[in-house]
Formats: sequence, structure tokens, C-alpha cells
Amino acid sequence: MNLVAREQNGRVFWEAKFRHDGKQVWRRVGPAWLEPDPQTPTTARGRARLRPRRGRVAPGYLDERAATVGAAEIVRTYVHEIGNAQRIKEERRVAGATFREVAHAYLDWLENIKNAAPSTLQNHRYDLAEPGTPHRRGGGVSQGYLMAALGDKPASRITTEDVEDALQTVADTGVSARSINRYRDVVSAAFNFGMQSTKFKLKYNPATRAESRAIPPARGLVFFTPEEIEAIACAFDNGLHRHVNERHARTCPARMGERCACTPTYRADGLVFATLEDARSHHRHARSVDELAADRRDSDAVRLAAYAGLRLGELLALRVGDIDWAGSAMTISRAISVGIEKGTKSGRIRQVPLADRAAAALAHVLDRGDFKSSDDYVFCDAFGRRLDGSALRRRYKLARDAAGLRPLRWHDLRHTFGSLLVAGGIDLVSVKDAMGHAQLSTTTRYLHAGPATDRAAAFSAAFDRMSAAPAVTVAGRAVSDGSPRT
Repeated sequence: MNLVAREQNGRVFWEAKFRHDGKQVWRRVGPAWLEPDPQTPTTARGRARLRPRRGRVAPGYLDERAATVGAAEIVRTYVHEIGNAQRIKEERRVAGATFREVAHAYLDWLENIKNAAPSTLQNHRYDLAEPGTPHRRGGGVSQGYLMAALGDKPASRITTEDVEDALQTVADTGVSARSINRYRDVVSAAFNFGMQSTKFKLKYNPATRAESRAIPPARGLVFFTPEEIEAIACAFDNGLHRHVNERHARTCPARMGERCACTPTYRADGLVFATLEDARSHHRHARSVDELAADRRDSDAVRLAAYAGLRLGELLALRVGDIDWAGSAMTISRAISVGIEKGTKSGRIRQVPLADRAAAALAHVLDRGDFKSSDDYVFCDAFGRRLDGSALRRRYKLARDAAGLRPLRWHDLRHTFGSLLVAGGIDLVSVKDAMGHAQLSTTTRYLHAGPATDRAAAFSAAFDRMSAAPAVTVAGRAVSDGSPRT
């Protein structure tokens, strides 16, 4: 090691110069207690030679002895850190990639090779997010449970116990069993990718043996009646979903969530009204032309979702050219997923028959002055732009609550379509084709909507027909041959 005094911008510093593993290293030690020596000739480069200053070394400066001690410590620290870095690098080489590296590669594969649906990619990115990652909406951040527990560990050394500990951390937050199993599935998917990857070559998947949570039996599908659908649509038509702010007196216990003890007032558009009905009447009659058109458009969206069974993404992507008025059908070939237009969920193109109520909703929403060409969206804003699905859901919930109905989701409008068809006697194959189900087993969920009395009568008729058949003897036992008895 050499100790060198170097001048920079009029100041002099001690620096340590040494070699490690064949590499020359410079490290600054600190300000030097030196000054130019005017009595000695300058260097070949014209720089003044240096000499120690007189007097006691000032705080913050180093004489040659102190600089030598400091330089030796710098060299020791450097060698130690380099050794640790090399050791960690070697351990990582032996242990292989971390779970974080495998997970990020899996997400890249999902997006670029697998071409997964945007909603699937968004969900997996959320589950595998780093702690503190901002949410896409709002001001919250991700807790990053999986990455916090597994991210830094070598993927090849993660055990089933490690996975179960991570899942228990998620469970301790009080989420549902279905959510815990979703986290388990995404860990398993990342490991399966790592096992198939020629880069990672993982030997096993520890998540496969992690205990999955028991999911409570699914409740029967719930759906609206036609009267309830019209009630939601009428709430939109009358502007009942528009915001009304209820104001209570400062001393009213209702401000603390208890029973009201005052006469509240209601504010709408900056105006104060004595009753809720007065505030809603204001919304009903004082809406602008654009607001009135938007409310009526939303009411038709509810009707079409319920009477044609479209998913929200399919409804948002529907274009005027997809409607075949002569054939009384709609062609459903695309959907919006996380703001991106792609194919339908099943990947198939289907035709949905236009019942009278669905056709009336379409005719009503297209009874407008512009945005009627084949490439225009059926449901668009005043500028022809596609509607925002999240905003439409929020408006739907407000209209539903204003109508005093059960808290069913927007997607339950689609379930309403399938349930009403089955209850009306439409066969399951026709319902399957109209809804775009890939398997008939999915459509059988709607069998509960048909009156049990109808099926019981059909069963009874079948038994009656069989009991009227003549008996024949087979292996000493009398059975019916299925032919009617004369």
C-alpha cells in the first residue's frame, strides 16, 4: 500500500493506493495537513511540492501518521467487503436463483409468451408485488406478503414449511379461504414455471404439498326479477343515483353512527333541501342534456346486461356493427379486460339472440345524433369514448341502493339472464351457447332457477308412463319392457 498526497481544486488530500486481486484501487483517506513548499522546485508538471504544516493538526485534517493508520483500516475494510461479496456471490451461484428472480421471470413469461388475459396478469402481479408497491387506484400500498416471506430465499431451498408460513401470514390478516388459496396457487404456478425453465431447472414444487384452505360451499346463484331490473333502470332514468349529502346537526348522535335526533337537511349541487325526495326531485328535473343522456345510457346498459347476458367487458367493447337487426342477434367477439381490448373470456365468437327487451334497450341507446357508425361503441360518453367499467359499477351500486334492492353485483345481471331463461323453460344447450360457456357443466348452475314443481311433475309423468308398461321376466324378475300396455 502507498500513501499519496494529491491536490484537487486547491485542497490537498491523502489517498491510499493499493492492489487487490491484480486490480489497482484508489481510496481517499482524508484532508492532508500539508502546504506548498516554496523553497523546493516544482514537479515536472509544474505543481508545487508539499510539506507538513507547522503547529498542531487542525480538527478534520490528518498528518502522515494518522493518514497511514486510516489508510490501513480502509484497505482492511475493502478486502473484507470484497471477500463477503464474493462469498455471497458464490453461495448464490451454488444455491441458484431467488424466488424473486423466478417470480419476475414467470410474470414476464405470462405477459410475453403465454399472452395471459390482462386481468390474470394484473392479479398475479398484485399477489407477487414487493412490499410498499403503490396500488393502481387510491393511495394504498401492497403489503407484499409473498415477497416479504420468500423473495430473498433461494428458490431451490424453499420448503413446504416456508410456503405454509407465508400463507399463514396472509391468513392472519383475516382474508377469506379463497384468497389464501389464490396466493398458494400463484406460488405454485411460479414454481411450476421454474421447473420447466431451462434457466432455473428447479427440482420440485414445495407449494403442491402446502395445505389448501377449505372453502365453504357456494351459495346458490342469486338473480334479479324483471321488475327489479326495471327498478334499477328507472333509478338511473330518474337520476336517483346522483349524489345527495345528508347533513345532521353538530350535536346529533347520528354523526356518531347512532339514531338520528335532529331534522337533517340534504345537499345536492350546492343547494340545500328539506327532504331527501326534494333533493332527488332536483336531480330528476335539473339535469343537463348531457347528464340526462348519460343516465338513460346507463339504464339501457343495465337492461342489456340482464336481457342479453353480456359480461361487463363484452358490453363495453360492443360496437354498432356487431348488431344484426335483421337477424335479431349480436355478435360477441371481443371484451375489455383491465382497460385492454382482447378476445372473449372463452376465446370464442358467439351470437346472442336479441330478445325484445334487449333489442328495445339497444334501439333506445342508439337513438342519438352521432357515434352511430359500425366502429363506434354502443355505450360511449359524450365524446364517443368507451365507458370506464369501474365508474359504471359504482353508478350501478348507487342506483341499486336508491331502488332499495338487494346488494347484488353487476355480474349478477348476467346470472339473471341465465336464470330467467332456465326458469322460462329454455333448454340448457341454448342457454350455454347464448352465454358463451365453454362447458355445459357451467350452465347447469342455473338449473336451480326452474320451479321444482315443474320438474316434479315431469318426474311423476315419467314414472306413470313406466308403470303402465307390460311386465316381462328377466332372470326370474318381472321388469317393464318400456312399451305401453294395451
